[in-house]
Amino acid sequence: MARVLRRRFLTLFAAAGLSACTAAPGPAPSPSGASPGSPAVSASSAAGASTRELDFNRGGDRPLPTKVWLPAGPGPHPLIYFSHGLTSQPDDYADLLAAWAGAGFVVAAPKYPHTWYGATAFNADDVVNQPADAQSVITGLLTALDGVVDPQRVAAAGHSAGAITTVGLLTGSRDERLRAGLLIAGRQTAQPAPFTGTPAPLLFVQGKQDETVTYEQAYGAYNEVPWPKAFLEIPDGGHLPHRDEPAVVAATTTDFWLWALRGDQAAKQRMSRSAGLTGTL
Repeated sequence: MARVLRRRFLTLFAAAGLSACTAAPGPAPSPSGASPGSPAVSASSAAGASTRELDFNRGGDRPLPTKVWLPAGPGPHPLIYFSHGLTSQPDDYADLLAAWAGAGFVVAAPKYPHTWYGATAFNADDVVNQPADAQSVITGLLTALDGVVDPQRVAAAGHSAGAITTVGLLTGSRDERLRAGLLIAGRQTAQPAPFTGTPAPLLFVQGKQDETVTYEQAYGAYNEVPWPKAFLEIPDGGHLPHRDEPAVVAATTTDFWLWALRGDQAAKQRMSRSAGLTGTL
């Protein structure tokens, strides 16, 4: 399986022609109703990265409590904004997000008001409002973590419904602050808008056996991306490829961030090797 996975990744990676994105994005207007972050209300340490909780609220009626994983050492650090999947919440992805923070990135993940399990008035259709939530939280983070995050090195990632949210930030609700993106089990909406704006390298991570977001849906979205891109297939993976193959996904995505946000060319070369870490040689 490792050889199959590596071959698939290398083939698509080479076809995509990934290259460093050097154009600095222009500032995006602050979303209506954006609220600056409050001081941290709690702090703890997890997997070598300290964590903080920040409170945001878009428009006064969309609370967006946000967990932040902070790397050791002085900033400014690149910012990775992460969107959880339907019925999930940030802590469900703690291992992966802490791994990114351990590599030197600030990782921030909000709990969306109506799409996590236990939310008041749960509503799956509320995903359409999440790109605006994301823009608001990113704006708040740049204020609350001034000096800690680098506003010129911002990326977005997400899983499932969170990946759809990320697609929104790169299409109809394009946020020009984004320099790169990661889609885990991601697809476009039923009425997709084109990817637009400043090119932002994208990495897709997809379980071949996923029955929730199918391989065909994910690959269809991949084919629509006009920018540098790569596709990591997990042959035996389902809808949670980051849990099915945690070592593969953590290593490959971390190297992607190191390259896309820090310009680390050695990390770019390592990505193909990372994709073979299945332990089934």
